Amino acid sequence: MGRPRLAGLHGVCTSYEPAPGRVEHVGDDTVVAVLAALGVDASTPHAVRAALEAYDQGAGRALLPPTVVVRPGRPPKLSRLPEGTALRVETESGEVLDWGPDPGGRPQDAYEPPAQEPGRDGAPAPRRAAVRLPGHVPGGSVGRLPFGIHTLRAHTPDGRSARAHLIVAPDRMPAPPGRTHGFMVQLYSLLSGRSWGMGDLGDLADLTAWSGRALGSGFVQINPLHAAVPGAPTDPSPYRPSSRRFPDPVHLRIEDIPELGCLEGDARSRFDALLVRGRTLRDAVLRKGALIDRDAVWELKKEALELLWKVPLSPGRRAAYCDFLAEQGTSLEDHATWCALAELYGSDWRGWPAGLDDPRSARTARMRGSLLDRIDFYSRLAWFTDQQLAAAQRAAEEAGMGIGLVHDLAVGVHPSGSDTWAQQDAFASGMSVGAPPDAFNSRGQDWGLPPWRPDALAAQGYAPYRGLLRGMLRHAGALRIDHVMGLFRLWWVPEGRPPTEGAYVRYDAEAMLSVLALEAHRAGAAVIGEDLGTVEPVVRTELAGRGVLGTSVLWFERDYTKEPARPLPPGDWRADCLATVTTHDLPSTAARLTGQHAALRHGLGLLDRPLHEEQAAEAVEVGEWLETLHRLGLLPEGRGDEEAAVKALHRYLLRTPARMVGVWLPDAVGDRRPQNLPGTWDEYPNWRLPVTDPAGRPLSLEEIAAAPRLHALMSELRTSQG
Repeated sequence: MGRPRLAGLHGVCTSYEPAPGRVEHVGDDTVVAVLAALGVDASTPHAVRAALEAYDQGAGRALLPPTVVVRPGRPPKLSRLPEGTALRVETESGEVLDWGPDPGGRPQDAYEPPAQEPGRDGAPAPRRAAVRLPGHVPGGSVGRLPFGIHTLRAHTPDGRSARAHLIVAPDRMPAPPGRTHGFMVQLYSLLSGRSWGMGDLGDLADLTAWSGRALGSGFVQINPLHAAVPGAPTDPSPYRPSSRRFPDPVHLRIEDIPELGCLEGDARSRFDALLVRGRTLRDAVLRKGALIDRDAVWELKKEALELLWKVPLSPGRRAAYCDFLAEQGTSLEDHATWCALAELYGSDWRGWPAGLDDPRSARTARMRGSLLDRIDFYSRLAWFTDQQLAAAQRAAEEAGMGIGLVHDLAVGVHPSGSDTWAQQDAFASGMSVGAPPDAFNSRGQDWGLPPWRPDALAAQGYAPYRGLLRGMLRHAGALRIDHVMGLFRLWWVPEGRPPTEGAYVRYDAEAMLSVLALEAHRAGAAVIGEDLGTVEPVVRTELAGRGVLGTSVLWFERDYTKEPARPLPPGDWRADCLATVTTHDLPSTAARLTGQHAALRHGLGLLDRPLHEEQAAEAVEVGEWLETLHRLGLLPEGRGDEEAAVKALHRYLLRTPARMVGVWLPDAVGDRRPQNLPGTWDEYPNWRLPVTDPAGRPLSLEEIAAAPRLHALMSELRTSQG
């Protein structure tokens, strides 16, 4: 019994339910490995007893937990404080507030544990303090405690003291401003006549300005723009980045950098030659059927940026850059240092010379001094990228978008990238995030992404998580969180083991959601959670209660109380969601309607049954939807018209109460190919395809904006929303 108790104390689940009513137990070897990654030795009965004793004498008896959370209506449970304990809060702005003990009474914002709470030996525990929040002040605070990250200090009558991080957060995330619609697109796939081989931030600004003004769109949701791990070839997936804290400068529109106007002589000639090569890359994708080559684009842009970096900044620009450096602080310095070291020693810091694998070592400090120019170069690129992201969000706001940019936060980072180097204590060594076996994947999944340690996050007042969110929300009207269930628990897979031999590790969801609510409140941004797949019922309930919008994909919204399950009536959909027909990981709507994606998967060996059976089953599903659309009067054009069916499916979304309706941009022009085909690597060109028309001809942003098919579809949404 000792090991299960030890696992429970550290949030490690010793069983899980792959399906309702079916319980699977986690093997002892896995539990031992996961606890070891949390710094707990459970390898022998003696080690387990020692670890339990250490917990009981340490964390189990601490006056305060490492982090305390307060939000309206939910005062903290400070049950370990003896009566008479004095509490003091030092706010992040420097104000000092006395907080307790309660002089008497039971005010609304008070917590008092049971008077007879049993002690460890079964006897009644000493009476504990009732805590009252300082007098209520509405708006931006809980009582007199302002929203923010503060320091809480406790002093007991017998002379003991403790310190904790105090998170004071709003109860809910900001809501989107009314009902709205918008595009979802993978930015790299959206090339304009000015792109260098892949879509860039200038294209994003153009897309928001055009769709906001011409189509009445309220948002544009894009893929993660996180910094990639450099290499040859670079992993093209935006969901396996080097850093989630900083965007990748490969997305820069080089011509929009002001210092370009100061290039002269040989430098200008070299830049003009790079511009020609960039146009060649663009034309190869748009006119010759080439795949998007991120590495080739970066090679050209990096050379151009080297030229621009050498141009002295004007006084005003220099002052703005210095402000940016000061604001970003150590996080940016670490990221730029990692980039500079990766140029010398490769992108896997675990193989760097001794000492350089530690960002705080003396050797790394010496290298920082010798690499000042390269560190400044990468810092400057981060500033350029931040400026262009700001310009894109500003373009959205000026176009009348109520939300603007919806950024995407990937679930994790590459094990050898910038974030894991700079924040090693926050990540669980030897572990990878994945998913357990389920009805859709009997072998489970291993995503190759190291998880955050929940104990390390709590000990640091969630600083790594806070910094990440703050960076993501700098220029966003909303944030989409990939695999939002990870705020509650993640499936940890020990290195060298199959995904079937993993275990769930729980996080403090109250703290994770409160930090998210705080940073979203400060940014005035809505939050969307990608909650597709198997989700614990309590998770969706808690997310909805905190104002996190869900993700509802039409093909998955069915009434499972019936046999067979039927399409969920539009009036029964949840309102607090982003409703879509498809996503980047699913077939395009045209491909699903025509059955082409089944043939694609068959050709790649991804089907578990013969092609004719797959096509027959999918024809039944599509036919069921067409019948539903016809019955509801949403398909007046009649069957047999693919474009009309795409419009009808979006009309169906408009019948739901969904707060946000997303249109997959490739759907608007009849694109047949998925951007990502799960289960493939080299077999399919994931993350490297431009948007195309139904015949597979790549379309530029200018051609997309003029496409009659797109305007016919979007007129349905604009008319419906007034």
